[in-house]
Amino acid sequence: MNNTTNSIRYLIFALGKGRLASKTLELFEKIGITCEEMKDKDSRKLIFVNEDLKLKFFLAKGSDVPTYVEYGAADIGVVGSDTIMEENRKVYEVLDLGFGRCRMCVCGPASARVLLQHHEMIRVASKYPKIAKDYFYNQKHQTVDIIKLNGSVELGPIVDLSDVIVDIVETGSTLRENGLEVLEEICPLSARMIVNQVSLKMEADRIKKLLEALKEVV
Repeated sequence: MNNTTNSIRYLIFALGKGRLASKTLELFEKIGITCEEMKDKDSRKLIFVNEDLKLKFFLAKGSDVPTYVEYGAADIGVVGSDTIMEENRKVYEVLDLGFGRCRMCVCGPASARVLLQHHEMIRVASKYPKIAKDYFYNQKHQTVDIIKLNGSVELGPIVDLSDVIVDIVETGSTLRENGLEVLEEICPLSARMIVNQVSLKMEADRIKKLLEALKEVV
């Protein structure tokens, strides 16, 4: 015999791997959402389920989370605002979760500050070429050559690949250890919750209740 619970579809969450997922689950536990399966560090499962609440969770590389949400493979995602800005997907950003706070900055040797002030043509290395381009072209109106790097972007100015870098700064200790400093701040960053555009209409009540509960604890 079918009951109401069986007729409810699963709400699917895509969580960025690592600290982001751990912090998200801690936050969810505060509002009564748990997923015991995810606590098993040896589990090889890819999808984790809470049958009572009709929720499913999966872990994904941060940069892929907005893609899963845009295309409806996940209803809800949790990811850093840096990724949302860089990926520029068609999703609704609905809540600042208040953790993972850091800054997106232009960094380099102190000597590079004058290049930024005088709008010189410079080379900028970054893991975030779209954010870098938007900042320099649309906000500073400065022409730059943007070089995409995937690894230790701090190397850029040290080996003369670039004049400055655009990167995430938490404490700034890595910069200081390598003779670099924050030259300009682009924007603050933190973990955000994003929602699929169709899901926000189809599951409006459930998502609204989730957001209201989270707002009480963030």
